[in-house]
Amino acid sequence: MSLPKTDSAVLAARWSEGVLLKRDVFSTVERGRFKSDTGEVDAVLRRLDEVPWWSFVLARHLFARERKALTRAKGLNAGPDLLWAGDRALVRGFINGVALHLAKPHGNVAYFRSAKQMMRRLHRAGITHNDLAKEQNWLVGHDGHCYVTDFQLAACFSRRSRLFRIAAYEDLRHLLKHKRSYAPEALTPKERKILARKSLFARVWLMTGKKVYRAITRGIFNFTDREGGGRRLVNDAPVLMDMIRKNPAVRDAAIVAFADRRSGVGLYAFVEAEQPALEAQLQGELASAKGPKPPEHIQVVHALPRDASGRPRTELLQLVAMNQIDLIEPMITSDSDRAFLKDILDSRKNLRDRFNFEADLNLPSH
Repeated sequence: MSLPKTDSAVLAARWSEGVLLKRDVFSTVERGRFKSDTGEVDAVLRRLDEVPWWSFVLARHLFARERKALTRAKGLNAGPDLLWAGDRALVRGFINGVALHLAKPHGNVAYFRSAKQMMRRLHRAGITHNDLAKEQNWLVGHDGHCYVTDFQLAACFSRRSRLFRIAAYEDLRHLLKHKRSYAPEALTPKERKILARKSLFARVWLMTGKKVYRAITRGIFNFTDREGGGRRLVNDAPVLMDMIRKNPAVRDAAIVAFADRRSGVGLYAFVEAEQPALEAQLQGELASAKGPKPPEHIQVVHALPRDASGRPRTELLQLVAMNQIDLIEPMITSDSDRAFLKDILDSRKNLRDRFNFEADLNLPSH
């Protein structure tokens, strides 16, 4: 499904291809640079030219909803600004920040205060987001403020109808669910009551519509979106982890997903061991085993970055795999993290789909 000539001409003249962020049956999303009227800026492109014919009608509908919502939200400082929109492609501004599931703002009360203010601005403009259960749709900006992205399910209302109030209530309830996960001590008694009381629409949706939605997206469309990782991260990664850990030279491993231009979703395995030659050995073992498709990349590292409880910091590894290197700096919490990242970045594998986003990463030299 090719782009119209007008869309292609604008992108050819003004868009610089960068890092692929996501590709599924509804759109392709990538980060790059766009020549706006005021100069070249970091931006995000959503395009429909690689959407299969059987999902195009729904993809076009979701695209139109996002275009309309972003047009109305311009200047609200709630999400990305719409820089340009064509018939089957749009470019929105890039927000300098990290998704909620990667940033993990534990105890950050100011962030959730900002989130509530941001939501009020959206709702006063008659916009409900309608897809805020996903942590990847919430961003923790480098300025500490809250932003939301991915407006494909958003709705624009001309008046505060009953349907608007229900949708706005559900937006707020999902915000409070995330606040409960990361700053539960800051919940007020009123917020706890809201969390305990789903709207009638939400209760009916959970009992009926959500089951149909899952059957269609996971069954017919073969679409799973756990942290943007798809079915391979959900189904294949645990099996591959068990197989990798059986090698006696492996101390530990972590697998994350990244968007791949050829396969849609790729897997990147970081293996904690002392032998760099182990990478080829593991690829051979996984390829010969009668199991899931091996990861596209396997990288042996001396030590995985870990949090205070000793678990691998997959949020850092995710950004390395996705080549979003410039977003790592605010998430580095120790000198050991910084030294590790210098080592891992020097030898990372996913170099085919990258862009020059690492200039501001202040890492030590060898």
